[in-house]
Amino acid sequence: MMSWLMKFRLHKVWCLTIICRTMLLLKELPNTKSLAKLLERYPDADIDAISDFVNLLRASSDLSAALDSLLAQHNLLQGRWWVLVLLMRQEDLTSTPTDLAEKAGVTKASMTGFIDGLEREGLVVRLQDTQDRRKLLIRLTRAGQQKMDAVTPDYCKKVQALMSCLTPERRDAMLDAVKDLAANIGAMK
Repeated sequence: MMSWLMKFRLHKVWCLTIICRTMLLLKELPNTKSLAKLLERYPDADIDAISDFVNLLRASSDLSAALDSLLAQHNLLQGRWWVLVLLMRQEDLTSTPTDLAEKAGVTKASMTGFIDGLEREGLVVRLQDTQDRRKLLIRLTRAGQQKMDAVTPDYCKKVQALMSCLTPERRDAMLDAVKDLAANIGAMK
């Protein structure tokens, strides 16, 4: 029987998922008519900036959905995938939940959910820190390494195929622009 806390957490995750999907999956991008209507109501609006921003959000959403689809073929979700990737980066395949949460940019509660799922599948194991028994460590298991060995070549092949439509120069320009936007993200707050 599921506790009320577990039900609340599942409901919260479900709500956040619906909100994120609703926000990110704008299928109909603004057209000239809708942008003109926006400009009529808000004459100071920079329509080009808004159009570019919405197109960027749409592309980001599509890329995320494509990655979801690829990982689903390997019975993985993005959050769990990134935990496995982060653990593979570690020399000893081990990290703390807090460090994983910080590196993944998620809350500790979200990371706990990812780790719980990965542990159930035998892809990670929780260990006591031998130097500080209050600390918990997460280690990638042999099964986790095998999962990465099965998924990563497909991931690399498909990312390479996707990125092949851009010349190295266009990739550099795109990355420069994305870095500039990331550096200016405070303008949205």
